[in-house]
Amino acid sequence: MTEKELPPISLNDYKYDLPEERIAKFPLNERINSKLLVYSSGNIEHSAFHHLSDHIPNDAALFFNDTRVIPARLHFRKETGAHIEVFLLEPILPTRDVAQAMWIKGSCQWKCMVGNLKKWKDDQVLELMLPMHDKQISLKARVVDRSTQLVEFTWNDTYTFVDVIQAAGKIPLPPYINREVSEEDKERYQTIYSHHEGAVAAPTAGLHFSNQILEKLQQKGVALNYLTLHVSAGTFQPVKEDNVINHPMHSEQVVVTMSNVDALLENPKVVAVGTTSMRTLESLYWYGVKILLKNDTVFNIEKLLPYQFDHSDLPSAKEAFSAIKKMMTENNIQTLVGHTEIFIFPGYNFKVCKGLITNYHLPGSTLILLVAAFIGKNWRKVYQEALDNNYRFLSYGDSSLLWP
Repeated sequence: MTEKELPPISLNDYKYDLPEERIAKFPLNERINSKLLVYSSGNIEHSAFHHLSDHIPNDAALFFNDTRVIPARLHFRKETGAHIEVFLLEPILPTRDVAQAMWIKGSCQWKCMVGNLKKWKDDQVLELMLPMHDKQISLKARVVDRSTQLVEFTWNDTYTFVDVIQAAGKIPLPPYINREVSEEDKERYQTIYSHHEGAVAAPTAGLHFSNQILEKLQQKGVALNYLTLHVSAGTFQPVKEDNVINHPMHSEQVVVTMSNVDALLENPKVVAVGTTSMRTLESLYWYGVKILLKNDTVFNIEKLLPYQFDHSDLPSAKEAFSAIKKMMTENNIQTLVGHTEIFIFPGYNFKVCKGLITNYHLPGSTLILLVAAFIGKNWRKVYQEALDNNYRFLSYGDSSLLWP
């Protein structure tokens, strides 16, 4: 199928009524107390998240996204009193690698989203004084390129950029939570296994996990694997196109290790913990396709790449991952860093994921489209069942386990 042959997909077909009171504005007291809806081939069962291991087969392999949310909202104030908010989006200089950018010292440049940009003159330096251990340091910011909202930051080169933003920034809660960040959010808007700083939104399917749940899964024989997708602000970008295929899909950085590839070769029953893990895993398959069919080793998955092939001609998942392993072995690569803007919507043919753990998503969002692609039209049945049974929705809401 070529891009031109894709039938239009109407945005209205993926909307539902979500009452404001059903949006979870705060986390539960305990992560594990979330409800769990289990959907399997048209059947629905209500459970609790702390019983997750009862619903996962012992030969399954779970893949978690271990990205860590950074305090990406920086608040500056001009001498006139005008407030300027700088929202970090992605690093540009001296590196575009998110993980490396966190450890830069002294200065860096980031593409940002700037609130009140018109009040920030090109030659104007904004300054924040930050308490760092036993002294204060200065964080300065200036606009380098107004059209792309590129901002340069400078500070005392004793400290890394992650040190600075930990002192200066606020956790960027999703806009629909619509409240000030609390002290509790600093810990609760992170998964317990978060490790690599760089996301501006949490991989929220993982917020329900506790050490006890992970231990129960391991005791059962379930394989636990960790990869990284740094969630970008694009995940909140509303779909405005009537034909959703025209939506400009955001790009996100992914990091995959040789051990991840080995696990995918050894464990065919793959369960993605969250839509970000699913995007990473499916993107990795298409990277293998690029290597095999296009002799292209650049790990960059374009928005509509999966829809450009006749599926009868495509390699199996095992063949795709074997090609990736061969390439990594020959080039002595242990860690792959790439980008994906893969757009998964109804009509997508899943190549890797057999199950999905995920929260409940905004009406008409790209994430609803992904869920609908995975379980078909029964996504409405799942969402109506959750609404009828008082499930909490969105980032701090309850969970589901989906088996097509």
